[in-house]
Amino acid sequence: MLNTKGFDDSDYVDRDTGQYAKPFPADVVYFDGQTSAGLQYVTAIPVISDDQRSLTLSFDRNFPDWPLVLQVGLPAHVVAAHALTLASGADADSRGEATGAKRRAAAMKAKHALVEAIQQKDVTELSAIANFWNSGFNFDAMPKDRSLLVSTGPYTITGFTTAKQLTLTANPNYHGDHSPVFETIVVKFIADPLTQLSALKDGAANVILPRPGEDVSAGLDSMSDVRVQRGVSGSFEHLDLQVENSRSGYFSDSRVREAFLRVVPRQKILDAVISPVDDKAAVRSSQLFLPGEPGYADSVAVNGSNEFSHVDVVGARKLLARAQVADPTVCILFDPANPKRVKEFQLIRESAALAGFRVTDCSSPDWVNLLGTPGSYDASLFAWKSSNLSVAGEQAMFATGGRNNLNFYTSRKVDELFVQLSGVSNDAARIALRQQLDKELFADAYGLPLYQDPAVVAVDRSVTGVKLAPLSPGVLWNVWQWKPVTSKGAVK
Repeated sequence: MLNTKGFDDSDYVDRDTGQYAKPFPADVVYFDGQTSAGLQYVTAIPVISDDQRSLTLSFDRNFPDWPLVLQVGLPAHVVAAHALTLASGADADSRGEATGAKRRAAAMKAKHALVEAIQQKDVTELSAIANFWNSGFNFDAMPKDRSLLVSTGPYTITGFTTAKQLTLTANPNYHGDHSPVFETIVVKFIADPLTQLSALKDGAANVILPRPGEDVSAGLDSMSDVRVQRGVSGSFEHLDLQVENSRSGYFSDSRVREAFLRVVPRQKILDAVISPVDDKAAVRSSQLFLPGEPGYADSVAVNGSNEFSHVDVVGARKLLARAQVADPTVCILFDPANPKRVKEFQLIRESAALAGFRVTDCSSPDWVNLLGTPGSYDASLFAWKSSNLSVAGEQAMFATGGRNNLNFYTSRKVDELFVQLSGVSNDAARIALRQQLDKELFADAYGLPLYQDPAVVAVDRSVTGVKLAPLSPGVLWNVWQWKPVTSKGAVK
C-alpha cells in the first residue's frame, strides 16, 4: 500500500547473495514483504487503539484466512530508532545506561515516530524505514547492537557463531502461554547426519533431526538409549522452472518448459533417494494437495500430472522442435552440501541429455539467498516447508507478485482462481477451486512436485516432550513443552 508504484528492486539485488547490495533512493519506498497473501485486501491504514495495545485491520472483502496474515514482525521501536537515528531504549539498556522508565519512554518515542511516518505517508522517513526493515536484521554473526535481538517469544538470542551454533536463552520479558522450562537451548548447525548421530551418542547433543537415510536408520537402530520417532514431514521436494528472468531465457517458452519436465525421472529419483528409507513412499503428483489430504486423489486423476509420470524423450524432442530450440542449456540451483539434491541433479542431467538438454551446475552454499534472484539460474531443486495449510500460503507461492513466487510465474487464470478461493470458507468449494488451480499449474508446466519428505527425530533419555512436527518450524515447534529428566539446565 505504501510502496512506490512501479518501482523494480532487481537492480539493487546482489546476484551472489540474493540480498540488497545498496539502499534505495531517498524518494523510493519499498518494503520487501507480503503483497499478495491477503494484505492486498487491506487498503486503509490500520487503526491503533488508544491504549496502543491493539491494531485493527479492515479488509475490503471477506477473507477467511485473515488470522494468518499478520505474523509476528520486527520491533517497531528498533526499526524506527535505526532508520530515523533515534534512541530505542533497547540499545541503551544493553549498555546499562537507562532506567526502566527512560527505556520505555525512548521506545515509545521511536514507535510513535514510525506510526506518524506511516499515517502521514512521509516518503523520506518511510524510505529510510523500509531500507532498514528490508536489510537491517540481516546478520551472519552475533551483532554488537543487541537491540537487533529483541524478541516477543519465549526465547531470545544470546549467542551466535556463524555456521556453528545459536544460543537461545529464556526471555525474562515473556509473559505468554508458552513459558519454557529449559533456561538455555543451544542449536548446533551440523549438516552431516552421521555427525549428528555421533553427537547424540557422545552426549554432545540431546536432540537431533537428521536427514533420513540408510546409514542414519542403521545408526539409530544400533543405539539402545535413544527414543526415535519416524514419520512424514510437511515439506515436499520439487523442481521449479524460472518462467521469466532465467539465466538462459529458454523457459519463457512453455513448450521448452514442458519438454524439460517430460524428461525429469521422478520415479527414478524417488527410488534412489527416498525408497531406501521409506519403501512405502510414492511420487507426489499435486502442487497443492498433500498426499492423503481430502481432494488429493481426485485432483491427481484430472490435473494432468500423468503426462509427467514417466520419461518421454520422444515427446520432449517434438516440443523442442516446435519451439525451434536445439540443445538448450539449463542451469539448476541446489544445495551442493545435500547428497540427496546432488543425486537428483545427476539423475535429471542424465535423463534430460537424452532429449538434447545440456544441464549445468548452478549449485551454491548460499542457495537459499539466491532463490528468486533474476538471471542466476534456470531451475531450482529445494523443498517447501509448510507452516500452515492456508490459501494465503499457496497464493504467496503461485499468484503474480506473491512473496514466495520465486520463479516469476504469472497467470491471469490462476490469479482469478485465487481471488475466488480467498473469499470462500466452505470446504467442498475450496477443494474444487484448488483442484482447478492444480490443473492450471500442470498445464502451464510450472514445475514438478517430486515427493513428500520423510522425517526422523531422535532424543536421548535426558529430555521428554520432544515431538515430531507435522509442519514447519521443525523440532522446536513445541519447545516450551520440553522437560528435563535429570537436573540439566540446558539442552542441545
